[in-house]
Amino acid sequence: MAFTTLQNMSNNVPTREQALELFRKYNKTESLFRHALSVEAVMRYMAGKAGEDEDKWGIIGLIHDLDYEMYPEQHCKMTEKILKENNWPEEYIRAVLSHGWGLASEVEPISNLEKTIYAIDELTGLVATSALVRPSKSVLDMEARSVRKKWNDKKFAAGVDRSVIEKGASMLGTNLDDLITDCIMGMREVAEEIGLKGTIST
Repeated sequence: MAFTTLQNMSNNVPTREQALELFRKYNKTESLFRHALSVEAVMRYMAGKAGEDEDKWGIIGLIHDLDYEMYPEQHCKMTEKILKENNWPEEYIRAVLSHGWGLASEVEPISNLEKTIYAIDELTGLVATSALVRPSKSVLDMEARSVRKKWNDKKFAAGVDRSVIEKGASMLGTNLDDLITDCIMGMREVAEEIGLKGTIST
């Protein structure tokens, strides 16, 4: 998937390459990398729909779990420290922290960007898990109803907090089915990279 590269300007706006390098420095687990790519892709998709900056939204999505592998007990707190040490803009840092609101952070999502990453972070995990139990093991032929079928089964993808997704959808003023559809559409853009192309030939 091709991405536009931002100029590294005087206001320290990070490039995707810088974000990727930083993420790889602190994370070696392939599943975490696939999650980061999933959230990045959905953020880019949602930004495009909203007429917002796709690079900015995508980079924030990519880096959001920066500290999770090495510092799970200090999730968000270490990310804040690391990003500040790397001179990331305060707006980017705040947006990253907002995804953990009520769980690992006290930063409440306020902007459309922040509400979006809060809403779709957990959802990408549920979409991925739902795709893997389909015959095709793919998001390319998947629709929202496949995820909804698993919604009330608390044993399925038990680590996914449905209440966070519901709260995020409410913040965005959208219904759950539309949010799930947007998430699937974004993840389709990187289906091969995140291991969810499955048996679908394109």
